[in-house]
Amino acid sequence: MLFVEYPKCTTCQKARKWLEAQGAAFTARHIKEDPPAGEELRSWRERSGLPLKRFFNTSGLRYKELGLKDRLPGMGEEDQLELLASDGMLVKRPILVGDGFVLVGFREAEWAAALERNAQN
Repeated sequence: MLFVEYPKCTTCQKARKWLEAQGAAFTARHIKEDPPAGEELRSWRERSGLPLKRFFNTSGLRYKELGLKDRLPGMGEEDQLELLASDGMLVKRPILVGDGFVLVGFREAEWAAALERNAQN
């Protein structure tokens, strides 16, 4: 599995500790140093079934600085993907990518269910 994180983020730290406690094998990726590309984000959005807006870190400083709350509704999907790919700090984290799932943000019950399904396959 791929675990996309910002190591200073407390939610990412909590998710990492949880994954480690579950004995889950994963590769960690620093979202600021190695941000996801547009094609990668497009694939994750499609696989997750989530609206693209859920991939934005709406509580982040960069999101607020750019006034994205007001700008996003008028932007097309390609422009939104390009914007997300331009700055890893705009992307909501953590993200867990595995066979058959992409999870955005840490919700323990959701992650546990995904790991269980993944172990059964």
